Amino acid sequence: MTDQYVSQWENLFNEQMKVRLDKRQRMIDAKSHPYKHNLKPTITATELKKKYGHLEKEEIGETDQYIIAGRAMLVRDFGKAAFIQVDDGSDRFQVYVKKNVTSEEGFADYKLCDYGDIIWAKGDIFKTNKGELSINAQDFKVVTKSIRPLPEKFHGLTDQELKYRMRYVDMVMNKDTRDKLKKRSEIVRYIREFFYNEDYLEVETPMLHSIAGGAAAKPFTTHHNALDMELFMRIAPELHLKRLIVGGYPKVFDMNRCFRNEGLSLKHNPEFTTIEFYQAWATYEDLMEQTERLIGGLAKDVMGSETLPWGDREISFKAPFKRQSMADAVVEYTSLNHDDLKNADKMLELLLTLDEMKKKKDEIAKLSTAKLMVLCFEEFAEDKLIQPTFITHFPTEVSPLSRRNDEDPEVVDRFELYINGWEIANAFNELNDPTDQLQRFAEQAALKEAGDDEACDPDYDFVRALEYGMPPTAGEGIGIDRLVMVLTNSQTIRDVILFPLLKKEKMFDETE
Repeated sequence: MTDQYVSQWENLFNEQMKVRLDKRQRMIDAKSHPYKHNLKPTITATELKKKYGHLEKEEIGETDQYIIAGRAMLVRDFGKAAFIQVDDGSDRFQVYVKKNVTSEEGFADYKLCDYGDIIWAKGDIFKTNKGELSINAQDFKVVTKSIRPLPEKFHGLTDQELKYRMRYVDMVMNKDTRDKLKKRSEIVRYIREFFYNEDYLEVETPMLHSIAGGAAAKPFTTHHNALDMELFMRIAPELHLKRLIVGGYPKVFDMNRCFRNEGLSLKHNPEFTTIEFYQAWATYEDLMEQTERLIGGLAKDVMGSETLPWGDREISFKAPFKRQSMADAVVEYTSLNHDDLKNADKMLELLLTLDEMKKKKDEIAKLSTAKLMVLCFEEFAEDKLIQPTFITHFPTEVSPLSRRNDEDPEVVDRFELYINGWEIANAFNELNDPTDQLQRFAEQAALKEAGDDEACDPDYDFVRALEYGMPPTAGEGIGIDRLVMVLTNSQTIRDVILFPLLKKEKMFDETE
């Protein structure tokens, strides 16, 4: 039975792959294992260039012997000698293989080497007449025989879907891809260290929830067999983090995955990374200042400048960022005035100038004035917020977990940070009145019963936690993927995710 699966796969092999399989067999026949182990480099390409790259050919003289290993990215064969460009993950370096200089076994291994193989070479260092720093291989090994040829050397993967599906090939061929994804890692590390230095405690909260809550989003569902219960992949860690504030931790953060069963786009992936952080005795104004320091520091310390390119324009991450209420933003970017924001007909009239809104006329005509204002903001103002801007004073109706403003209970003490027209962060003074929270949950439950699949069920245990008492607290969530996009000038979220979600690949004929 197993042969069926092996033959089904091997039937897809082309002639080039069959030639490489033949070379692999010849290595086996020559007692040279095509997948060797326990071979280690002693130096990286970057370190070798730093040590010898600045020297002239005549200045190098006799050197120590070094071992370098990596992937053969270019093989120039001259019969009895060859130059091989090797990428070891840090940089590229040249290996010189020559008959009667390289060991007999090593030269035989080289003769079975192909572009894309992973190789190992040991020798001293010299510079060619053209000034190329090289290792003069006294020994050479093909460590891993590559069966599949890499794409054409100078263009790499040109099919965008293949680029993301076969990310491993994209990274081999495209140093920019590797550098960008490495930069993401540096950004994540900087964020963690920032919060460690601010005396936050990093915690891990559950990924499987019995109640989908903490945000307005449609969850992924799963089933726990032993407990025979439906569970939800978390859409946000918020409610668990606030339980920890109740429990006595004054500063906590969780940086991890969230899952939302929503569409795919240039800036949406159903599986994404966020950091959420909560601080007792702080206000959302404190978090604005903290956010400016964090994002400004990322731009300056990780990316190298407080002003970074985005397409054909530049974004300044220098504090202070602009601050504007949602109502003021709608007035600035539309023909509406503040009185119009209390008039549903006026806002509906403006929205119906958009073709997309005309298709939803009956649906949006039922919205409250608060939700119509939010929709006007999303349709007319949001994409104008290119430079970092804190949008404040959201309607209470669309903020079920936020504390009401003491002076105007129709709005909450909340901000969202927009950069390049995208929401990057969301923060607010946390609601800690259990009676108010229960009422908000009840309103959400009613919306869910009416067909809103993004509304949440009441979390009575969270209400119970608040009844024990939570100190005044401010909390914030930042979308890591979008933030990395903005900082690295990436036009699609897929460019900053190692393995973005794609449709399942059809590899075999379904009739087979």
